[in-house]
Amino acid sequence: MHAYESDFREPLINGNKNYTIITDELVGPTEKTYTGWWLLLIIFGCLAGLFVFCLSWTVFFGIGVWGLNKTIDWAWDITNFVWWIGIGHAGTLISAILLLFRQRFRTGINRAAEAMTIFAVICAGMFPVFHMGRVWNAFFIFPYPNTRGPLWVNFNSPLLWDVFAISTYFSVSLLFWYSGLMPDFATIRDRAKGKYRKMIYNILSFGWTGTAKQWQRFESLSLILAGLSTPLVLSVHTIVSFDFATSVIPGWHTTIFPPYFVAGAIFSGFAMVETLMLIVRKVFKLEDYITVNHIESMNKIIVLTGSIVGIAYITELFIAWYSGYMYEQFAFYNRALGKYWWAYFMMMSCNVLSPQAYWFKPARRNLWVTFGLSIFVNIGMWFERFVIIVTSLADDFLVSSWAYFQPTWVDIAIFIGSIGLFMTLFLLFCRFFPVIAIAEVKSIFRTSSATAKAERAKELGQSSGGFVGLTTFGILDKDAKQ
Repeated sequence: MHAYESDFREPLINGNKNYTIITDELVGPTEKTYTGWWLLLIIFGCLAGLFVFCLSWTVFFGIGVWGLNKTIDWAWDITNFVWWIGIGHAGTLISAILLLFRQRFRTGINRAAEAMTIFAVICAGMFPVFHMGRVWNAFFIFPYPNTRGPLWVNFNSPLLWDVFAISTYFSVSLLFWYSGLMPDFATIRDRAKGKYRKMIYNILSFGWTGTAKQWQRFESLSLILAGLSTPLVLSVHTIVSFDFATSVIPGWHTTIFPPYFVAGAIFSGFAMVETLMLIVRKVFKLEDYITVNHIESMNKIIVLTGSIVGIAYITELFIAWYSGYMYEQFAFYNRALGKYWWAYFMMMSCNVLSPQAYWFKPARRNLWVTFGLSIFVNIGMWFERFVIIVTSLADDFLVSSWAYFQPTWVDIAIFIGSIGLFMTLFLLFCRFFPVIAIAEVKSIFRTSSATAKAERAKELGQSSGGFVGLTTFGILDKDAKQ
């Protein structure tokens, strides 16, 4: 008896496909270029160049070129750092947790989400390094054998915990991403016509031949890495939240930060996945593989995590009131009604109000609504980090030192440039690597494709999509019928 998927579920692979067509369509973007791809690469490549220029400018003149002042010594730099780390979380969630729970809808989006994780962590790692000012002394944060005598890193510092957490997260995510690419590299190699192209992809695939033993080890490695990655989803952003939660500054010193940051990271990460995948499916004509069903599944996760984030905001306000601690109460009152009220308004409207549209199925399945709200969510999550960092520092215990943060052109250009760097890396990935996991899509073809569902309905003498059986799974297959 075959393990079929219920025909009441929408197919995850649309169109009249077979294994050859799947290979042709998913390998196609690596074999030819698209006008839209070149246009996007030129635009974002220029922004990446701006990023490099502004970082060089910062190193040459010092971080005084940023808008930092006497009170606000953390601003856009750490805001951008936390924002990029949050965006990188969805890749691990989709790759690891959805794999462990055998959620088939991940196959259309997991490869791009994993790549997004790598590139987001690269962008995030730039900000704390350059915030040091003297970048050439960055090696002091790494605990390695040295000749400095008793001088050693401060293991009590949350910033050092960031080094360990992010480096571990990056290493495991990179290994997970690359190991999943090896069968697809072998597919590109076998189709390659040029000598050098074949040689390069053969090296990248580590000589993959697709034997049963290789597939067995591939499955085992995937499960092991998924098991290692799952705790990282919780630990990495928890440790990032400790940068704030272990301090004594009102507005930061709160125990709700770890779960609140993790939920927000998944929330913003899924929104970025949607933004990218909607562009990819249009540019590379992959509508049959990144379906409305995939988008709706992600929107359900977004409305769940968005609601958790909204509860966290309300909890913060309640605890500040309930504590009776005047400085804590002032910190949150100042966020909502003080001079940064506009940032708080953007945060609440984008993160709490806009995702509520996804309670309605037409909104969840509308691609234009999804694209617009995914951008709103990422704007709102950036403002969330800005509100937490800047408003807590702007008005401290000494009234005479209160200040208003104003970003300089360098602050703004570095942030925009980091987006350019991220998109440049992602576009290069889309051009030379399969943006959708070919082997994994083929693995669900016999159960979750429109072709397979139509064939089963035909075998049973009934119309596709109707009632097709009385077994537990809603399928009465050929063997059971006999």
